[in-house]
Amino acid sequence: MDEPRTPAVTKDAKPPRWRAWAPYAGLLALVALPFAAQALGQAALTTLATRMVILAIAASALNIALGLGGLVSFGHAAFYGVGAYAVGILTTHGASGAPFLGFIPGSELLGVNLLAAMLASGLVAGAIGALALRTSGVQFIMITLAFAQMLFFFFVALKAYGGDDGVSMRRRNALPGLNMRDDMTFYFVSLAILAVWLGISARLFHSRFGLLLGGIRQSERRMQAIGVSTVRTRWLAFVLSGMGTGLAGGLMAVFGRFVSPDMMHWTQSGELLIMVVLGGAGTIFGPVLGAFALIGLETLLAGWTEHWQVILGPALVLMALTFRGGLARLGRRREGP
Repeated sequence: MDEPRTPAVTKDAKPPRWRAWAPYAGLLALVALPFAAQALGQAALTTLATRMVILAIAASALNIALGLGGLVSFGHAAFYGVGAYAVGILTTHGASGAPFLGFIPGSELLGVNLLAAMLASGLVAGAIGALALRTSGVQFIMITLAFAQMLFFFFVALKAYGGDDGVSMRRRNALPGLNMRDDMTFYFVSLAILAVWLGISARLFHSRFGLLLGGIRQSERRMQAIGVSTVRTRWLAFVLSGMGTGLAGGLMAVFGRFVSPDMMHWTQSGELLIMVVLGGAGTIFGPVLGAFALIGLETLLAGWTEHWQVILGPALVLMALTFRGGLARLGRRREGP
């Protein structure tokens, strides 16, 4: 009679080396991309990649609320737009010399305006979260959507800053020592901000705060039973998520030198949600993969046919069914037993 065998731990059970090197390979590819685009005479690729990088920041910020905290927010476009308007308004007043509200000086410096975008979006997220987090499930989704639409119509009616036409900026915000008018320079600045944000997200995910959020997502009652303030913890995650989304909105405003209420429309919230789910909610690099995949697919299909949205919808459904858990978890599933 054969003796039962215990499964031996082999080298195959360890995570493959390529997974550890994949982020570095991806970063190297992103660094080389504008040089390759320039060599191929496709300067528009740098502009497209910059847009992808900025939206990857927004998707990664939403991932803090959705992937880590389990908060399905359909109103993150509000924070994206508030951050953009904070930059647009400060830049406009900085160019004219007239202070905002009579006492807040304008600015055309990138660092100052991005900090203002994060502060403004964080305050708005704090106010919305304080009310929305009293509910859960579908009610939470609808409340965040309602607040986002309220802000959308508020800025449509705000004629002092263009109303429905939005706000245009004469030039991009300045960063000492760099030529921000150059698209390649702006791309690398955006890429550096994305790298810093991902580093912050990684520390947050593996911190005690991240573990608390994970526990609340799995069982809120159990966390309350051990004395954790679940509402306050989720509120803080919601605010941090809103600040990151506002950072991306401010960066997009500087990049395009234009801000409009359309940045707050509910469809923008939907796109950010798709990016997170497509890439892999709850992962560090998933939202980045989702942002690149969605924008790349949109661009490819739009260049092929004017009815690209008819194809995009079924394609996203097929990808969601095929890559369950997101693109970031595809390699892990294939290596499983």
